[in-house]
Amino acid sequence: MWETLVNWGGFGTVGTVLAWVVTCCFLIAGLVGCFLPILPGHLILLIAALLHRLMLGREGSGLEWWSFVILAVLMAASQAFEFFSGAAGSRWFGGTRWGALGAFIGSIVGMFFMPVGLLLGPLIGALVFELGIARKELKPATVSGVGSVVGTVAGMAVKLAIGLLMIAWFFADVFLVR
Repeated sequence: MWETLVNWGGFGTVGTVLAWVVTCCFLIAGLVGCFLPILPGHLILLIAALLHRLMLGREGSGLEWWSFVILAVLMAASQAFEFFSGAAGSRWFGGTRWGALGAFIGSIVGMFFMPVGLLLGPLIGALVFELGIARKELKPATVSGVGSVVGTVAGMAVKLAIGLLMIAWFFADVFLVR
């Protein structure tokens, strides 16, 4: 259907340009969403690839089905890494499993208080669980909480790197793989 609309009336080149403009707008929005937590960046990048394929068809887009699988796996890996990075940071800095659990729960709760909650959620969660359940003293509990923030920031960096990898994969498949 989209292929017919894009190439309707012999305006294939105009339709191709329009498809690329839409695709690039979605790619830019997806990249912004990789470091701006309000937008689901990786999902937007996947949607950009899907729209590109729908608008230009199999031959015109250059995208193969396995590219969508790879992009979806990268998207899922990024989300999983983002959720668990705060807990891993807490453990890396010497926190207990309770601190890691608190950082994980704090990261989920923190999503509802964007953007500050992304950093404060794991910190507060790890601190509360270390003090309340693991019965650690204030200094080690604070170190565990700071570790959760370091892990969360590292997770955001990995999230951005995976977003850039998704964009690179998209362009490589469109232009290099034939």
